Amino acid sequence: MIDFEKEWELVQQTRPKPNDAQGWNKRSARYDNKDMKNAYAEDFLKLAEIYPNESVFDMGCGTGTLAVMLAERGCDVHAADFSDGMLAKLAENAAVRGVEGIDAFKMSWEDDWSAFGIEDDMVDVAIASRSMSVARLDEALDKLTRIARRKCCITMTTGTAPYVDSRILAAIGVPAASTKDYLYAFGILAQKGLEPKVDYIYSTRKDTFDSHAEALADFTRMIDRCGTPLSDAERDAAIEKLSAWLEQHIVENPDAGKPDRKGVPEGLLCLDVLRIVSWAFISWDPRPQNAY
Repeated sequence: MIDFEKEWELVQQTRPKPNDAQGWNKRSARYDNKDMKNAYAEDFLKLAEIYPNESVFDMGCGTGTLAVMLAERGCDVHAADFSDGMLAKLAENAAVRGVEGIDAFKMSWEDDWSAFGIEDDMVDVAIASRSMSVARLDEALDKLTRIARRKCCITMTTGTAPYVDSRILAAIGVPAASTKDYLYAFGILAQKGLEPKVDYIYSTRKDTFDSHAEALADFTRMIDRCGTPLSDAERDAAIEKLSAWLEQHIVENPDAGKPDRKGVPEGLLCLDVLRIVSWAFISWDPRPQNAY
């Protein structure tokens, strides 16, 4: 039998270290909550089928997009994140939307949740949206499962990491490691006697820049984080090819200056096509089927 947790831990050793709380604090400064329309969040909640007035725990809540939308629908929302910056943005988000009563607090996946008053069967639904970059996936899934009475919902990547565009890397001859993170979660849950269901959410990303140099610097990070070891010479050659590819695919941005999905003004230039990121939406009943 495949040990999905062991395989997950081996994969994590080959990846760049995920952002810590300080890293997310810095990233939070790029969100200003002016543009609240979020197709991904709407799709997530449509698939989650959370009823009005249900209690929900949102782990890794970030700026609170889902937490605020759920509170607006009458849900009793508890939201946790390990970043002070993200929690501050959640408070701003709630204030902009006129939402009160969200129980938001600082907590990580690795913390002892009971020390924060998180108890078994505490809420109707537990969710974790795009926040499963954890060292111990089995442990994280167990924590969500224990606290939910009716349903758990998470999203994970279906291919390359969201900050990597395999189309661009293929065009410049750099193979991107495709890990399909959701398969590990599906396998772990299934081996616990649960019956996870999988749907898919497709979100678009529009990259904008003020210069070719800015675009090159931004996309060079894809080369460095693609998961494929490169020598210095191979990296230099890839960057040269990337520069030539960008020359062909960067165009004037018709929406320059307008707020993007984070509320930040868009740059003068953009790619000629939107990037598409695929997410696996996994949901499960927290009780094993033999418990009925």
